[in-house]
Amino acid sequence: MKNTLLLTLLLGAFTVFGQDYKSIVTVADQHYNNKAYSESVAQYKQAFKLKKNAPGDLYNAACSAALAGDKKLAFEWLNLALKNGWTNVRHLKSDTDLNSLHGSKKWDKLVAAMQKEVDKVEANYDKPLQEELLAIYEDDQGIRRVFIEAQKQYDPKSPQMDSLIRIMLYKDSINLIKVKAILDKHGWVGPEKVGGQANMTLFLVIQHADLPTQQQYLPMMREAVKNNKASGSNLALLEDRVALREGRKQMYGSQIGRDRETGKFYISPLEDPDNVDKRRAEVGLGPLADYVKRWDIVWDVEAYKKQLPEIEEMEKRNNK
Repeated sequence: MKNTLLLTLLLGAFTVFGQDYKSIVTVADQHYNNKAYSESVAQYKQAFKLKKNAPGDLYNAACSAALAGDKKLAFEWLNLALKNGWTNVRHLKSDTDLNSLHGSKKWDKLVAAMQKEVDKVEANYDKPLQEELLAIYEDDQGIRRVFIEAQKQYDPKSPQMDSLIRIMLYKDSINLIKVKAILDKHGWVGPEKVGGQANMTLFLVIQHADLPTQQQYLPMMREAVKNNKASGSNLALLEDRVALREGRKQMYGSQIGRDRETGKFYISPLEDPDNVDKRRAEVGLGPLADYVKRWDIVWDVEAYKKQLPEIEEMEKRNNK
């Protein structure tokens, strides 16, 4: 499974032939989601002519290559991902996209090399805390993967979706108790103590929490970003969510709404749409146009400004 975070998309910018790097990667990702793996590989090849040092993209490309039956290319991209800092050996070993590579001497060598790098990095980690956070991470993201797949099969108001929402809310409530205890005791623990994925868990659980909890820990996350213990792009997502919940407009365009009547997605009310990409770039997010493609939204700033009053009314209806 591609190493992505649900509801989180980090985009960069490199231009060639009228296309930028991340736009090409976005298309590759769409092909992967549609199970068009050979087409996905072709897009990644095009993207890597521009840039070939983004570990997450190299890993995802390897997944597409493995699923397309090109084992040689999959290993090439996995080794490049490792060379550029991709060391999530736990995910590597459990990723079903890479099953076709198992049993090969190259696979054993890759796993051993990645584990060696992990052992170096994690020598000074708080291992018990890391394990606790990683377990919470899997709990948080696992139910959301199931939910997203179910959306493709069931009506939003179906008993199946209602049941999944209840399960997700229950898991979120348990995870929140655990994460609040960690934050209150340790503060916002940085990746240097627990690793990147475990560190990300803190943001994910708070992002899915109630408004009072988000308001309580938002200042802590702001301080963590200043101290390089949290991601500025993730903070932007939390800032947007809190702003909308408080009745204000979001600043980065990260929050997407869905009209209950038509089922169409829209960008929730946005402050100063003309300069949104400038603000997104400042926190490490790519262009809004690329981000909203996954919801089949076409970003047109002039059209959006005209539609904004209608969007604000739609948001009010949806939140009743």
